[in-house]
Amino acid sequence: MELNRDRFIDQAKDTSITWDLIVIGGGATGLGTAVDAASRGYRTVLLERDDFGSGTSSRSTKLAHGGIRYLAQRDFSLVREALRERNRMLRNAPHLVRKRSFVIPVGGWAAKLYYGAGLKLYDLLGGARDFGRSRMLSRDATLQAVPTLKQQRLYGGLEYFDGQFDDARMAICLA
Repeated sequence: MELNRDRFIDQAKDTSITWDLIVIGGGATGLGTAVDAASRGYRTVLLERDDFGSGTSSRSTKLAHGGIRYLAQRDFSLVREALRERNRMLRNAPHLVRKRSFVIPVGGWAAKLYYGAGLKLYDLLGGARDFGRSRMLSRDATLQAVPTLKQQRLYGGLEYFDGQFDDARMAICLA
């Protein structure tokens, strides 16, 4: 199937067509809105000046994560929702999402227990089946995982898993 930009532009300008929804901007929000509306049967047109996902959406962290930093703020409902979305993204687009390991170095046993407890809660909220369970690392295992770490005051580390996705490819798939 050949896509013809000029033909699509002419169709969008055609006043004989009544659109239920005109979405301006083909970034993450615009693409998501257009896909959702079209899937519900609305006649939808998506207008984008440049390439899909080339604006603000191209400057994301590229992480499909559960908002681990919000555990410290005790915003458990936000973390649970973000983890649910992360897992849904992995199920719906496994060709776009890759599991990634993250290592948190710690300087003492108290920090290791504190962060370890937080990561176990993260596992519990996210149903770690899809991404894997976090684990404590010895000092040697931490240095093996991240050889460039400064060794002084390093007690060990923790490893947890989140996702990384190709935002440009995701935008094209949605468009």
